[in-house]
Amino acid sequence: MTELASRPPAARREFRNINLVGDLTTYRMPPAAIVSILHRISGALMFLLLPFTIWMFDTSLSSEISFSRFKGAFNNGLGWVPGWFIKLVALALVWAILHHFIAGLRHLWMDTSHAALTRQASRTSALVTLVLSIVLTVVLGAKLFGLY
Repeated sequence: MTELASRPPAARREFRNINLVGDLTTYRMPPAAIVSILHRISGALMFLLLPFTIWMFDTSLSSEISFSRFKGAFNNGLGWVPGWFIKLVALALVWAILHHFIAGLRHLWMDTSHAALTRQASRTSALVTLVLSIVLTVVLGAKLFGLY
């Protein structure tokens, strides 16, 4: 009994802060972490672009004259803002909505399914979320920029 009391405690593992220069450039996040971060970014982007969304909704539905002004803003620009920039902001909003929706469905699936909590299922669903949101954004972006 005295041997246990006199023995010094085992050395505890030392945790240090992540070095921004050395560690951050070599650290590889798993796909689930990337989806989680992008889910937060897309939510913030939707919140920040809410005035733009309300302007688009209001201008497109008020009257025929305002709808033609809405189409003109996307084609020719609005004031000093060029049309391609408005389309780019709309494309960012499209990505934010798509990614947030798909990642939300992923979270709901993970909350209701016990099989979704395995490492492989989490990795697969994260990759599906990333690929699906990017593919749908590219397709809708091609439509927005008039490629088809």
